[in-house]
Amino acid sequence: MLAKQILVIGILFPFIEYYCFVAVRRITRNLTKGWQTTILILYVLLSIAVILSLFAFRNWATSEWPSVSIKLLVSLLMGAFFGKFLTALIMLAGDVVVVFSALSKLLFSLPERIKGKPVSGKTLTRSQFISTSALICGAAFTGGLGYGITNRYRYRLRYVPLSLEGLPGEFKSMKIVQISDIHAGSFDNPQAVSDGVEMAMRENPDLILITGDLVNYRSDEIEPYMDIFGKLKAPLGVYTILGNHDYGDYLSWPTEDEKKSDFERLKNFQQLMGWKLLLNEHVIIRHNSRDFALIGSENWSIKERFPKYGDLEKAMTGLQAIDLPLKILMTHDPSHWDARIRPGYPDINLTLSGHTHGMQMGVEIPGIKWSPAQYFYKQWAGLYRVNDQYLYVNRGFGFIGYNGRIGILPEIAVLELV
Repeated sequence: MLAKQILVIGILFPFIEYYCFVAVRRITRNLTKGWQTTILILYVLLSIAVILSLFAFRNWATSEWPSVSIKLLVSLLMGAFFGKFLTALIMLAGDVVVVFSALSKLLFSLPERIKGKPVSGKTLTRSQFISTSALICGAAFTGGLGYGITNRYRYRLRYVPLSLEGLPGEFKSMKIVQISDIHAGSFDNPQAVSDGVEMAMRENPDLILITGDLVNYRSDEIEPYMDIFGKLKAPLGVYTILGNHDYGDYLSWPTEDEKKSDFERLKNFQQLMGWKLLLNEHVIIRHNSRDFALIGSENWSIKERFPKYGDLEKAMTGLQAIDLPLKILMTHDPSHWDARIRPGYPDINLTLSGHTHGMQMGVEIPGIKWSPAQYFYKQWAGLYRVNDQYLYVNRGFGFIGYNGRIGILPEIAVLELV
């Protein structure tokens, strides 16, 4: 980890600062000396603030943030860092184009040079156009991240009709609300969170399923919001599972006993809210005189950096002997589906996951669905089907890291069996 930090500080920062500084100098060279000096001083101050924000985020992300305003300021400064990174990449691309253009021109003019003929034209240099374009793109990206902060509580209901093969009539029209990745430790607006919960309840669901990551790092993050989330009620119950953030693995605890104690508090808080936590187990639920199985797996991921506590064999124990027409599995990480669920458990009709957040950034318009998340997860948002098995990946109710959303809004999924 230390080696990676040294690599980032020693290579990435100088690369970004060099190109951004050059871009600023290029576009200000026609200004008066006073304006040049003022702009450069402001740029240097911004660069210092950006670097400090990165260290501040690292320290505060796993502890109490000093205040909401400072948290938002740090988020904006981190947005400025990514904007500067984009600026540097465009400037680098411009340099590559200039070098290749210059080499090409030199090679094509070589015969004339050998013959002693004059060569017309000038060698290409980095143009002011590239510098201006790079800064505009970087500033636009930073502005977009700033705008995304205003979307962090802009909950969207997503209606998902599910036509499951061989589904008995008793289950048709059964409505399931899925909420995932609450990340209570990131919240700073209880009223906005309450509005989201009320949106879910207005759908009058038969069943509410919460697919992991209730908190960021520790159990007390949910305490201020227990009354709000305790309003989630449904005739068939409210069931939940654990996500990778719920185990307390991302904090350095003074002792292992304290970590275990906090984990037990988290489980107890869920019970106090009226939720049933499924820990590698299943329950049989009756709806309209027919039974179905709801299975809850603990976190399991194909990615090495995420914990593997899930045990599907244990969770499914006893179900093989029961002929049930509907089996629904909750598992936090969608990589579980291709790796273990589909190959080993073809009788699981529907799997519900979350975890990816759709990277909280992307484009979802008719005909276009893109997010950086797709480069890390094959199934990253929405409904997927292979043969008669379905997977739904929730985009997440909360947020973490970047305190905002661009294009991928916080989601309350309403799945109806049809």
